[in-house]
Amino acid sequence: MMRLWVLAIGAVLAVSVSYPVLGEDGGDEQARKEVREVMKRLQARYEKTKDLQADFTQKTTIEGFERPMTSSGKVYIKKPGRLRWNYLDPSAEDIYVQGDDVKVYVPEHKQVLVGKLTHMAASRAPLELLQGAAKLDASFEAEPTPGKSRGVGGIRLVTLVPKSHDAEAHGTVQRIVVEVFPKTYFIRSLSLHEVSGNVSNFEFSSLQSNIGLDDDLFVPKFPPDVEVVKAPVLTQP
Repeated sequence: MMRLWVLAIGAVLAVSVSYPVLGEDGGDEQARKEVREVMKRLQARYEKTKDLQADFTQKTTIEGFERPMTSSGKVYIKKPGRLRWNYLDPSAEDIYVQGDDVKVYVPEHKQVLVGKLTHMAASRAPLELLQGAAKLDASFEAEPTPGKSRGVGGIRLVTLVPKSHDAEAHGTVQRIVVEVFPKTYFIRSLSLHEVSGNVSNFEFSSLQSNIGLDDDLFVPKFPPDVEVVKAPVLTQP
């Protein structure tokens, strides 16, 4: 289920993300000012975005394993709340999300996993990112990412940290690091860090927005002989 619960952070590519309140402790004022500017421009960009498609690469490092797992594919998003996430390499897997409804099709197994994102995810953070501004603002604080590393074009990296009172709700999520493209301020990369030490890095390329994606693209179409399986309900850690 690793693919499923981390995939939803890609949906932040297409939601309107009102920037969270910045932490008051630590860091200098210039760094916080840069974070506010990044989040302001990010919000402005996505408020104008009705649909989006992109290529992605994902590299997941599991604590205790030497070699990371790498995969790639395409993501399609359309407001409100529709997501199609296609893994193409090294194996095919099609994931459809509409609101809280999830369908995962694995052609190799001739199987469709059906369930609710709130029940299938090990943390509520991905769903809150899917839901957009209000949830993101209520649950995360934006902080300057520690260290001297910056994104492409020298733009400040932003770290989203679950607020302490929501620690139980976010379960395994420790922080999410966001990098944006210069000029456009679309999201270039997302790094999701878990309490366990696992890290999933997503990089996006070939972004196209407001191209009029057809609603039919988000309607699952499965072969008639597939087995439909009800997804297990995961409990919060």
